[in-house]
Amino acid sequence: MSTMPVAGLHAGHPDHAADLVLRNAKVHTGDPSRPAASAVAIRAGLITAVGDDADVIPQIGPRTRVVDALGRRAVPGLNDAHLHVIRGGLNYVLELRWDGVPTLRQALAMLRVQAERTPPGQWVRVVGGWSADQFAERRLPTLAELNAAAPDTPVFVLHLYQSALLNKAALRAAGFDRDTPDPRGGQIVRGHDGQPTGMLLAAPGALLLYSTLAKAPALDEADKAASTRHFLRELNRFGLTSAIDAAGGFQSFPENYGTVMQLAQAGELTLRIAYHLFPQTAGQELDDLARWVATVRPGDGDEWLRLNGAGENLTWAAADFENFTEPRPELGPYEAGFEQAVRLLMENGWGFRLHASYDETIRRHLAVFEKLAAEGLFPGGNRWLFDHAETVSPASLDRIAALGGGISVQNRMSFQGEAFVNRYGAAAAATAPPVRAMLERGLALSGGTDATRVSSYNPWVALHWLVSGRAVSGRTLYPSGNRLSREEALELYTLGGARLTGEQELKGRLRVGSYADLAVLSADYLTVDEADIPHIESVLTVVGGRIVHSAQEHEGLAPELPAVVPLWSPVARFGGYQATPAPSLTGVRQAELVVEAAAASDEQRDWRQARGQFVPGHGGPAFDDPCFF
Repeated sequence: MSTMPVAGLHAGHPDHAADLVLRNAKVHTGDPSRPAASAVAIRAGLITAVGDDADVIPQIGPRTRVVDALGRRAVPGLNDAHLHVIRGGLNYVLELRWDGVPTLRQALAMLRVQAERTPPGQWVRVVGGWSADQFAERRLPTLAELNAAAPDTPVFVLHLYQSALLNKAALRAAGFDRDTPDPRGGQIVRGHDGQPTGMLLAAPGALLLYSTLAKAPALDEADKAASTRHFLRELNRFGLTSAIDAAGGFQSFPENYGTVMQLAQAGELTLRIAYHLFPQTAGQELDDLARWVATVRPGDGDEWLRLNGAGENLTWAAADFENFTEPRPELGPYEAGFEQAVRLLMENGWGFRLHASYDETIRRHLAVFEKLAAEGLFPGGNRWLFDHAETVSPASLDRIAALGGGISVQNRMSFQGEAFVNRYGAAAAATAPPVRAMLERGLALSGGTDATRVSSYNPWVALHWLVSGRAVSGRTLYPSGNRLSREEALELYTLGGARLTGEQELKGRLRVGSYADLAVLSADYLTVDEADIPHIESVLTVVGGRIVHSAQEHEGLAPELPAVVPLWSPVARFGGYQATPAPSLTGVRQAELVVEAAAASDEQRDWRQARGQFVPGHGGPAFDDPCFF
């Protein structure tokens, strides 16, 4: 049992007793003043003691829940600093997730089953979190395979920011025919007869892909709330307790934010969310920003839901694209409108984040900031950062540091690394992004996934990328000099995110007075085989002192959610991320473990025999059963 009665243990006054105590854990606190502990006490959503049993026993009362971690590793709750959690929640139960699926054969089998379950009028949609490089077959599905798997049900399959595949039924549902023109920045691939084949290409922008997906039916408001609750629980499954929503296209304020606001008001969020506001209409960006600046301020809200600033676009003209299968986009003149937007935010105390994959874009942005710095607006105390920054140069890093900026990196190269190498070469990929150089300059650095349209929302895939330097294809992208230690990588996903929201005194470390956000892990992140890191999950996730996810020995401690609706939902059939066995527990490693167990058995027999204890077949009492001998 992982919980225990407290009769005979409690020593504290009932009015001051802890609500929850975690003991018998290997606690990585993230606090340099006390980096390790074995027990944590929690009351009213805050940590009240960190230490050993002697430190927490005085706080155990008759109503304290005591959870035995059974020797497992506990870490501060993870904080994804760039996750499209709001948009992801609104659509989660409608999506067939190929996250973690090891073979295309399995992926197509899932699609075939889901097509049979999906009612008329609805689509099967595979929307991000996977790459062809993760499949054993190392390829995309063919259009023929999609049409064979789902001859009558519309199927939309998004592959990174590069392309989308539609079967014939989806082409009809989307209204694409020989007369449909190619939109700006996109291409509808056509056959010799002029009819669309079903392949859509981002050339280089992904607007065609997303506008096509937007034609699929959406959930009603009640189902959006249920979908979001299930998505948050799925994130809790991996130890996430906080996320910063980076907004994005097709996420309008305030209408698309209503669901998380409703859940926050009802006390039903299981993930702390800080959100950004992204102007959606080209040519109207300054008007939107001016209206928001006059209405709300960063920090408005509470510890569960709060505004964090603008971005990740301020003006559409200043946005580059990260489709590494296409050449780097050449942006036209944008500085005048961009400068107005930045000035407005800096003068009104607003922070912001900026999507910028390429150093060419970053340099142009920095020139605008340095012009405003001459007027005293930079560094101005506002939190601002670049997102992605795969090709940022050392000179640009120095300029960012001088202007008081930060950087948030995401593991998009886990999924797009092969495409990057094919276009720019392995030498350029070795520092894309230059994470070690960012840390050496003391930049405020945080980690995220950019889920759900490209990378998976599983943070342990991203942590593995930072530590190992490997893409999901298995290719080693980074030399040892551009990799992080496990502790450094974890800090990007805990304290790093807290710094971006100004909550570093309350989040990211397990110490007295901090939010009671933590995760007990299925395997010890700090010592497990490196290849096993992507397979880690949380067996117990606590947010604000509440157990929001529990599994394995702790099954049943978290409250159950209502069943997934609609009943035909892919999540109801397949769940979310598709877990596979850790490499150390398969194949040759299993045989090695048997050998190690046999050796341990021999040691135990020798130890007992040396002390004159009974060992079967070695001088003990006789048995008739020959199996003993």
